[in-house]
Amino acid sequence: MTYEQTIKYLYAQLPMYSRIGAAAYKEDLINTIALCNALDNPQTKFKTIHIAGTNGKGSTSHMLAAVLQQAGYKTGLYTSPHIKDFRERIKINGEMISESFVVDFLARIKTVSEQITPSFFELTVAMAFDYFNTQQVDIAIIETGLGGRLDSTNIITPILSIITNIGYDHMDILGNTLELIATEKAGIIKPNVPVIIGEYLPQTKEIFLNRAKQINATIYFSQDKYAVANIKYTIKSLHLNITDIENHNTDKFELDLNGFYQTKNIGSVLYAIEILKQLGFNINNTAKIKALKQVKKISGFFGRWDVISDNPSIILDVAHNEDGIKQLLQQASVLRCNRSTIHIILGMVKDKDVSKILSILPTEAIYYFSNAHIERAMPHNILKEMADNYGLQGNAYDDVNAALYAAKGNATVEDIIIVCGSVFLIAEVHMN
Repeated sequence: MTYEQTIKYLYAQLPMYSRIGAAAYKEDLINTIALCNALDNPQTKFKTIHIAGTNGKGSTSHMLAAVLQQAGYKTGLYTSPHIKDFRERIKINGEMISESFVVDFLARIKTVSEQITPSFFELTVAMAFDYFNTQQVDIAIIETGLGGRLDSTNIITPILSIITNIGYDHMDILGNTLELIATEKAGIIKPNVPVIIGEYLPQTKEIFLNRAKQINATIYFSQDKYAVANIKYTIKSLHLNITDIENHNTDKFELDLNGFYQTKNIGSVLYAIEILKQLGFNINNTAKIKALKQVKKISGFFGRWDVISDNPSIILDVAHNEDGIKQLLQQASVLRCNRSTIHIILGMVKDKDVSKILSILPTEAIYYFSNAHIERAMPHNILKEMADNYGLQGNAYDDVNAALYAAKGNATVEDIIIVCGSVFLIAEVHMN
């Protein structure tokens, strides 16, 4: 098969979460274990760092990958979902997996795959492990899909685990309380493997502490170690001072991942660097500072407070749950200053808590309700009807680019246009 035929086969034949939602989620690791057994367990042949969390795990993964790459390590990176290109999921040193490897992998695994019928995610996890092993990476950053305990990535034994935070998302799968969600995410904590917790709440901290104690894992809380101050940012950069509370050292950083929420992720990254140095990795301060200044360039990361145009500013952000939207709105309100209006192009999937999102959106913004062209997408007209109940005014568009065209026509050069609510909506934006 050609690459195009291979990708079409993967999308069409395998249960895919982005297309059908929870029905694609497999509540065990049996298929992933079977696939990796057929591949001679590649995940055991290179070092890994495992990252879970409700929000921030993608940003944390890319920042850490950029630092390791800048320090001279051949670094694999597995993340999901992709935005534009399937190959975004699997990278080494910022370069996407080759089309030829994707084709070859499916040819090698197809017989086994058709016997066990894995999900799309299970097969891509096995593909990533096989690719990283074949390419002999020094280390790979592995981001969970959702949850942790039963996530397909959870067959690895990493040298370090990170849980960024706990919030309400995927509640139909993970549970409808923060304690239940935290328990699922804590499932990535492994015996004798250090774990970093980014943010915690009183009701989740004890869950992490108890899990770590039960299996003799050393646990670290980055929000107790690092204090962020002197936050200054423009629409394209974030400047901040970070103090190590234990030794009172303060470093200045400039981040190109400039979403305000990165102030919550940076502590986990810095703590991870310290632990990796204790484990024998050579990461100097220059590499750390240089990498964090150009994560997008080094790792190919996009879709998080991505400014794609100026005058008016057009921003793409994959925020799609309550915590993510709150952080996005916080940043928009700060940057707005003297700007006259915020225009929000919103599209969501049906299995999210849409009402909760609508209830926190500002009524003074102008809205353009849209949808991605996938089965899970909430139709734009229904989203608009729901939004009317919350006093959110705007029109509905079946295509996000039509919505964007309308917003640009309505906006002044001082306005901000934000496209958000769904990764799949962002994926359909024409970038030129």
